[in-house]
Amino acid sequence: MLFDNFRRRLRQEAQIWQDEGLINAELYQQLAQRYQFNHLETAARDRFVFILIAVGAILLGLGVITFVAANWQAWNREVKLTILLSLFLTTNIAGFSLWRKPTSTRKRRQKVFGEGLLILGALTIGANMALLAQMFHIGGSSYELFVGWGLAVLLMAYSLRLTSLGILSLILLLIAYWTGLWEWYSVRDDLTLGRLVITHFPLVSGLLFVPLAYWCRSQWIFRIAAIAIVISWQFHFKSLQVVSYIDAPPWIAIAAFSLLPALLWSYDDLLFRRTSRLFQPFAQTLALAVLSISFYILSFRWLWEARSVGYQNELRNSSLATWLPLIDVAIFTVLAIWQWWHLLRPKHNQRYQKVVIKNMLIAGLIAIAALIIFIHQVVTPIPAIPIFVFNLLLAVLGFGLICEALELGQRRAFWGGIVLLTLQIISRMLEYDTGLLFKSLVFVLCGAVVIGSGLWFERYLSSLPAASPSETHHS
Repeated sequence: MLFDNFRRRLRQEAQIWQDEGLINAELYQQLAQRYQFNHLETAARDRFVFILIAVGAILLGLGVITFVAANWQAWNREVKLTILLSLFLTTNIAGFSLWRKPTSTRKRRQKVFGEGLLILGALTIGANMALLAQMFHIGGSSYELFVGWGLAVLLMAYSLRLTSLGILSLILLLIAYWTGLWEWYSVRDDLTLGRLVITHFPLVSGLLFVPLAYWCRSQWIFRIAAIAIVISWQFHFKSLQVVSYIDAPPWIAIAAFSLLPALLWSYDDLLFRRTSRLFQPFAQTLALAVLSISFYILSFRWLWEARSVGYQNELRNSSLATWLPLIDVAIFTVLAIWQWWHLLRPKHNQRYQKVVIKNMLIAGLIAIAALIIFIHQVVTPIPAIPIFVFNLLLAVLGFGLICEALELGQRRAFWGGIVLLTLQIISRMLEYDTGLLFKSLVFVLCGAVVIGSGLWFERYLSSLPAASPSETHHS
């Protein structure tokens, strides 16, 4: 979709260039042929048709499942098994036959319809697994059903190279994770496949879906997988508890708040695929978002002053299952060190000279955060110093975003820095005991500064000689 927006804008600009005489008709035709201007409306119409077919396939699948469930008790086992296998094979065979048709204009609708049938076939996998388990009295938790279902759909996504099936598989595994998270916290006796997936969900998401994102060249698979890794990582290590409790091991807090930003910021597509940087911009944007949220949470004084004892650390148990999350930390640490070694390795080009300061700044912010947490947890409790340091780190990050926005002309970076600084000021004002008149003054000043800075930045962008590529990409 992003590429289609680029082609649509390019077609508009090329028409203007041709009208102004900057390019001739022959060059315009070459651009039209290279970027397929004539297929833009067809692609948009096909996306709309695909959405309709996907929604219809989901409703059709729910209808079939409901019909089978309504008559389930009246059928014997042979009839049940025949219906389930027939439904699964019919939808998938028909969908594959239509989907593999050539992508000509007349066959494109059939291809879209075939993909819809494949989605319906993927949905029937879960129904078949649940009903077969009921028929043969196979016990198990609900999250284990979603784990098996998601892995089966993932195999289809790899085999057919379909983004839609990859996203469906990721959604199913996310459902399995959230439904099985409570059992991950409470019961840890058997090492089943489902429990291993829940225990290592950050690592599993990275190993299974990042290669699939490259295979399908899908931004959405990578984005959803990266966000899922970040969220599940925080739930696994209970970030706020490991900072507040004295008995919490310091390496867990350091890993919870520092490892993922380091891993995301140093991520480089060229280390895994030698063609182009498809996902590095989003990975670095997500790293900045994680750092911003972490610094903002760690800047509150209650988190550092409320030191408590009695933290029940699951990792102190002797069972193997309780130590398995350490595997994720070890693998991500080695991967982060390897990525940073490539990132900071001297390169003799102009681009490296421009970004080396930014990389060193991010590395410094992450290192300082890890050092402060380590000193507070291991050496001696110093509640006042972490409060001051993380407020300073949050301010440095906000000003850094604003400086980058001024250099590259990026609206998102500018407003990100303004939001961080404004949120920090308002939070500190509300956190400490201040009068209503002072609160009113702070709100008025923040509002005036936001409006004034926004208007000034827009005038600054209009004064630039031409929009930079970064502004075109980020605005």
